[in-house]
Amino acid sequence: MQAQHAKTKANHKRIKGSRPVSAAKKDTCIAVIGGSGIYDIDGLENASWDAVETPWGAPSDEILTGTYEGVKMAFLPRHGRGHKHSPTTVPYRANIDALKRIGATDVISVSACGSFREHMAPGDFVIVDQFIDRTFAREKSFFGTGCVAHVSVAHPTCPRLSDACETAGKDAGITVHRGGTYLAMEGPQFSTLAESKMYRESWGCDVIGMTNMPEAKLAREAELCYASVAMITDYDSWHPDHGEVDVTQIIQTLMGNSEKGRNLVKRLPALLGATREDCPHGCDKALEYAIMTAPEVRDPALVAKLDAVAGRVLG
Repeated sequence: MQAQHAKTKANHKRIKGSRPVSAAKKDTCIAVIGGSGIYDIDGLENASWDAVETPWGAPSDEILTGTYEGVKMAFLPRHGRGHKHSPTTVPYRANIDALKRIGATDVISVSACGSFREHMAPGDFVIVDQFIDRTFAREKSFFGTGCVAHVSVAHPTCPRLSDACETAGKDAGITVHRGGTYLAMEGPQFSTLAESKMYRESWGCDVIGMTNMPEAKLAREAELCYASVAMITDYDSWHPDHGEVDVTQIIQTLMGNSEKGRNLVKRLPALLGATREDCPHGCDKALEYAIMTAPEVRDPALVAKLDAVAGRVLG
């Protein structure tokens, strides 16, 4: 799928060996992960495209950083500028690590999706609060042999951050649906008719996409507040009046959604403010009791790779 992307006048620099920002700091840093059609955010002051190095490889692209209305912001194009990564090849671990490494406190996922509900129409936005993960070809955790951890994703999105996204969307004149279950499929092909009907009728899903998993799980492991804004482009293949997914129609809707998405994002700094308290829902303390491996048998190499995402609890 080809899409045009805007060019931001910004400086470029490389961040090498960056250490995570101290957890004691309370400055807000809103990080936006932009999906299909959103490859840039304009209007940032002191804008700079930064190349961030991580132990998990290179992120999808450089990260655009700056301030908007006095609030720190960062933007990462999930598929890379020009859409070079498929949903499967997006470097999810590197992306989340890089955002944590530059001091992000709140992550907003903005992504295209299909709808399983008549009233959730193309052009509408859904503030997702649940996921069913059907992906199978992606690394889904920062932890593993040598340092095992289990975080809860019973409630995978942050209600506080979702509140802000809902308000921002409605203030921007967007039709916003609060709450919905997102079926994360591997892709890159769209669903068969049988799959689409099963996800909708038997599983009770509301929207379908290819990129929010394992992204949401990794954000939780990194103790980052995460909210998902799903921008509807089509009705998937279940709808009797729309038939199979039409890519040309998706692109047309995608362009309109992209402008809406930017308008939503630009309203977030005023809602979230330049400073923040601890997350009332505990997103920023997700690792408090999650690490199971005894300190004396932890793998030093893996622990070193976890300096950004788990440095608060690993010391």
